Amino acid sequence: MTEQELGQQVDVVAVGAHPDDVEIGCGGTLALLADQGYKVAIVDLTNGEPTPGCPHPEVRLAEAQRAAEILGVCLRRTLSLTNRQLMDSFEARLALAQELRRLRPTLVLGIGAATPNASPDHLQAREITSAAVFYSRLSKWEEYFDALPPHHVKAYWHYFLAYSNLSPPAKWPVIVDIGSTLERKLAAIAAYRSQFSGQKASFLERVRIFNQQQGLAAGFLAGEVLSPTRPLGIQDLMGLIFADCRSPQQ
Repeated sequence: MTEQELGQQVDVVAVGAHPDDVEIGCGGTLALLADQGYKVAIVDLTNGEPTPGCPHPEVRLAEAQRAAEILGVCLRRTLSLTNRQLMDSFEARLALAQELRRLRPTLVLGIGAATPNASPDHLQAREITSAAVFYSRLSKWEEYFDALPPHHVKAYWHYFLAYSNLSPPAKWPVIVDIGSTLERKLAAIAAYRSQFSGQKASFLERVRIFNQQQGLAAGFLAGEVLSPTRPLGIQDLMGLIFADCRSPQQ
């Protein structure tokens, strides 16, 4: 779908430091949202290159587009920030905030924690995304945004990449039922042949088992842990408990 056909505005924007971060962290959730009729976009802060397995950045970008198609994502953008040198800077915040003002999402999903022994870009991406959500809504600052009007993101939630942790680093974990989209999530990750082939192909089974474990905690076949960045306030307690939620005993 072109930007003109899309009208640019989307419902959800998922932000990753590199192509494949979003697929690994919340790909099942994005596929589920797309199936439910929501317009979902992905913004990668960098192109993820160089990496040992990829011959050229264009290969990784093509893999990213294929992964987005598998998930049902309607738009994917790659910013010009630098892999391995990603830092929470004023320029990086503005670059992402500009995309949020263009796309005007209701929900933003971003990386929620550092990944020890993995890329430090992930922690920087968390800080950049948090700041960009704030910058997006500021008025009297249009000179930094090509006259794009402010946009207030109604909800900013975290997803997680810490597949080595025994428990998710979430204050208020919410488990999304991805039993119907787990295979599409795995197919989207597998689309990155430059990253997950050969000996690294076993990572797919690791993701499967991890998501099955997360799902079983809530009585689902598979799940992804998300977390709001602020406490949820409700007025309909029974509606929250019984509308779409399921306890492990069910």
